Order: sequence, then structure tokens, then C-alpha cells
Amino acid sequence: MLRPLPDPDALAADLAGGDRAALAQAITLVESRKPEHRALASDLLTRLPPLSTETIRIAVSGSPGAGKSTLIEALGVRWVEAGRRVAVLAVDPSSQISRGSILGDKSRMERLARHPEAFVRPSPTSGHLGGVALRTRETIRLVEAAGFTHVIVETVGVGQSETTAKDLADLFVFVAQPASGDDLQGIKRGIMEHADLFAVTKRDLLPDAVAATVRSLRSALSILPPPTPDALPPHERVLSLSSTTGEGIDVLSDRIDVLNHTMRTSGQLGEQRRNQAVAALEPAFIEALVSHARMQPGFADAWSEAEESVRGGATVEEVVERLTNRA
Repeated sequence: MLRPLPDPDALAADLAGGDRAALAQAITLVESRKPEHRALASDLLTRLPPLSTETIRIAVSGSPGAGKSTLIEALGVRWVEAGRRVAVLAVDPSSQISRGSILGDKSRMERLARHPEAFVRPSPTSGHLGGVALRTRETIRLVEAAGFTHVIVETVGVGQSETTAKDLADLFVFVAQPASGDDLQGIKRGIMEHADLFAVTKRDLLPDAVAATVRSLRSALSILPPPTPDALPPHERVLSLSSTTGEGIDVLSDRIDVLNHTMRTSGQLGEQRRNQAVAALEPAFIEALVSHARMQPGFADAWSEAEESVRGGATVEEVVERLTNRA
């Protein structure tokens, strides 16, 4: 519980000082659905420093069981041991029945989570689609304000529609497991055509299958348009590695650094982040309008009446028009 509510100036100052407890509290505020918490979170976000391109944001996606968490830990440990500060925002699916989430990513990244220069935060989707949580964009700003230079967003792993992460990150890494059909997805439109890098895992266990998957993906990429003007050629975008033994992790890290440097130098990184901010404007505005409407006197009664009208056979369009006219 967040009682009493923190002072936004003090919380922002603690964040800037790298206070981990303040960061955890700020994220809890941002993720809360309570009106008083939402208002405080909005106030806090306006007090954060301007967005900076000195950080790097990486989305990691892939089908369940592909080894996303293992790869992230291997990559994150390499970075913190090299003196970088790493934040991992791991998104777990929420049950449509119980509304709960397992949030077990900290236990799957135990070595990284224990490191003083790392911060691992699991968050539930709470029904939000696209592979990320509703407040992931705001949480990224918080961890960057706290001084973390490398932000990794691990998506749920739901399939080809999981492209929302691309709208939050600078780079998109797709984790493919060999002999699973992930290589065949490369010729389809969807999540695969958004990826900047492909990491084919389990090279130590299935070397032949990994090699075949790498060949298939590179062949598929040769007929798809590049995701950005700064994209690497297909043979450099697809890597084989083993997160368990660490084989290929250095290569993946180097490719990420190359892409980050290229995008920063060309201006692509700044332009991409500006476009992402513009894209986030409309849904944020709609959410604010809905939140404002819910706080108006009589809204609960009007909404119950609208639900009963739909149950009675009225069309959704009719009821929405009636609600709009009343507002």
C-alpha cells in the first residue's frame, strides 16, 4: 500500500539519486489504477528530466519456451560486468479468470536480479494486448530517470501480433528456437518483419537444427523490406547462440552496440523516439478522457443503464451515441 502518498518532488529527487526503493514505489504508483495514484503518477512523470538518447531500449520477444529470460540474463550479466547499468522490465500474462499473474521472472533471472547494477521488475499485462503491460512506456522513463542506461523489455511471448513492443524500444530482438517453426514465420507479415536482430538459441544442444533455422531466417529476410534505414544485412541480423554456455552472447551484444551507434549517429534514434511519443499521444488522451468521465456524478448509473440497454437488444453504436450526447 502507498500510504501516505509520497511527495512528487521528493520522489523525483530520490529517483534521480538512484534510490531503488523510490524507483519501486514510483513504478507501483504508475501501475496503480486508483485515481489518486494515477494523478500523483502523472505529476511525477512531468517532473522527470527530458528524454535522452544516451540510453538504449531493447525489446525481446519470441514464442513461449524460446529462452527469452535465459538470454536476457546472459546479456544483462555481460553488460553489468562491463560497468553498464541494466533494467529489465519483464511482462507476464494475466489470467482472464483469476486476474492474477505468476510474475516469476525474478526467479528465472536470479543471478542478474542480485547484481547491484541491475534492476528486474516483473509486471502483469492486466489484460493489455500487444505483449507489454499498460504502463511499460511510463516505467521505461522511470528506470531511465533512476540512471539505468540499458533497458530491456521482455514481452509476454504471444505470437506475431506482439508488435507493440516495437513502439516502445529502439531495437527489437526476436528469440527463435530451432526446429519449432519459428523459422517459417519469417516469411509472414507480423512480428518477424519488425525485428532488428534474430537470436536462434540452444546452439549447444541442437547445432544442426540451429544452423538450419539460421539459414531459413536469412533466406526469408532477403525478400522482406528492412525494418529501418539503418538495418543490418540479413546475414548479420540472424545469430546463433547458447544462452547457457554464453556462446554468441558477445556477438549479440556487439551487434546491438553497432546498431545503437549507427541509429544515434544518423539521427534515426531521435526521430524514432519522437514518432513513438506522438503515437502514444492518442491512446493516452483517450484514457484520460475515459478516466475523467468515470469520475463525473451519475456516471455509474449511466453506465449501468447502458449495459442493460445492450443486454436488452440495443446496439453498441446506439448506446455509445446516447452516452456521448449525454456527456
